[in-house]
Amino acid sequence: MAKVMLKNVRLSFPDLFQPKSFDGQTDPKYGASFLIEKEGENYDKIINAMKTVASEKWGKAADKAYAQLTKSGKVFLSDGDDKDYDGYKDMYVVGSRSHNRPLVIDKDKTVLDSTDGKPYSGCYVNASIEVWAQDNKWGKRINAQLRGVQFFADGEPFSGGGSASADEFEAFAEDDDDFDSF
Repeated sequence: MAKVMLKNVRLSFPDLFQPKSFDGQTDPKYGASFLIEKEGENYDKIINAMKTVASEKWGKAADKAYAQLTKSGKVFLSDGDDKDYDGYKDMYVVGSRSHNRPLVIDKDKTVLDSTDGKPYSGCYVNASIEVWAQDNKWGKRINAQLRGVQFFADGEPFSGGGSASADEFEAFAEDDDDFDSF
């Protein structure tokens, strides 16, 4: 296994506080996707981690196994250009899941919960994942387990993300019962 810290990546499809079942029949899991640039430090960390766990699992056959798994899409890294979602163009997508609830913290390491309004889909985070190679009755893959997420910075919310701002509402007096304006 190889731990990887992704820095300043865009968060997508977060299931950080409540586990969800992908198809309604599989075990519910926590999870998130992270958008990374196609070049740079985060990409290099992911590739190195995948090659490391392939080498640990398959030894001399690691290069061949890694090539086959990558070509057949049996790795946790996918091309965002293949998906029709806002923000995915020209990015890679890191998919991660876990049976265990991940640590979710703010910039100052304060633990966050679902009522805090962050992190949200579209914001920027630092993410800790653990890369591991699978070779069992369910097949061969290279997977990523979600370990934790730290809110890093606000971003344009993806569809369904973020909370309303108080500035969006008008103030009115408590005894104002004029409903004609609705």
